[in-house]
Amino acid sequence: MQEDLCIAISGTPGCGKTSLSKLFESNNVLVYSVKELAEKHECIGSVDQLDGAQEIDIHKLSEEWQNEDSGLVIVEGHLSHFLDLDAIVLLRCNPKEIETRLNTRGYSNLKIKSNSEWELIAGNWSELLEFEIELPIIELDSTSQSPEELFQIVNKWISEGLPYSSMAEESQGAIDWMDC
Repeated sequence: MQEDLCIAISGTPGCGKTSLSKLFESNNVLVYSVKELAEKHECIGSVDQLDGAQEIDIHKLSEEWQNEDSGLVIVEGHLSHFLDLDAIVLLRCNPKEIETRLNTRGYSNLKIKSNSEWELIAGNWSELLEFEIELPIIELDSTSQSPEELFQIVNKWISEGLPYSSMAEESQGAIDWMDC
């Protein structure tokens, strides 16, 4: 395993990014959220009245923030894959389960619908390919796997040296919820 490694945990809201990140944090791994980095670097806007989200200027944040910490560092958030990283963990979750999870959080119907549709169309993969982000990536289905199971899989992937082929090849094997 590499000594210094910065890994994004990305995915649609409700797919388990925070739960997985908390396991890393409880194992003495430094974890940043995109939101806290955006606040620290003054890259966060006001709350949107329609969906309650705070806009993050991810382009400015990607220019402002560079990981200067040693060891394993995790950056958690649905925009984390846009930052300067070494690898990406992309969590996916069945859109129906996303709806259930976001509903229990009290999200508005509009926000639930837009996030479940984003997951349905594999929006994160679209961004990765559009912006030609070429990093080692592992895609994991968090629908029925516990955060602990995902944690073990990610640690194994790290210990094996982050094996992957290419972003284009990995995306060809991506989870397709429309086939379900």
